[in-house]
Amino acid sequence: MTESDVRAAAQRMYAAFNAHDHTATTQIFTADFYSHPLGTTGPQSVTASWRRFHEAFPHARVVVEDMVVQGDTAAVRTSVHGIPDREPPTMLEMFRVREGRIAELWGLSSLRRDP
Repeated sequence: MTESDVRAAAQRMYAAFNAHDHTATTQIFTADFYSHPLGTTGPQSVTASWRRFHEAFPHARVVVEDMVVQGDTAAVRTSVHGIPDREPPTMLEMFRVREGRIAELWGLSSLRRDP
């Protein structure tokens, strides 16, 4: 797998999120995908998370600001547009890619959720 493959996997994920293509998660994430921030496993957990996010913010879209790829890992800084009455929050995410799919994710977000 090349660094171009890793970059492409990350770009596919953001494109699917922006298109509200929740079914694409089975092609983007490995069956044993693990999200460290959410403590969840599998593409279905991503689908559920994306659905909740799009229900709360139907016009949200992620813009990739910077992406650094080394080996099987991508580090990405994004901004999230389409969230009313807020400056676009920033997200920092790291992905580990295996066989062209995202296998593991770490992330931080400046998006504050009201209780």
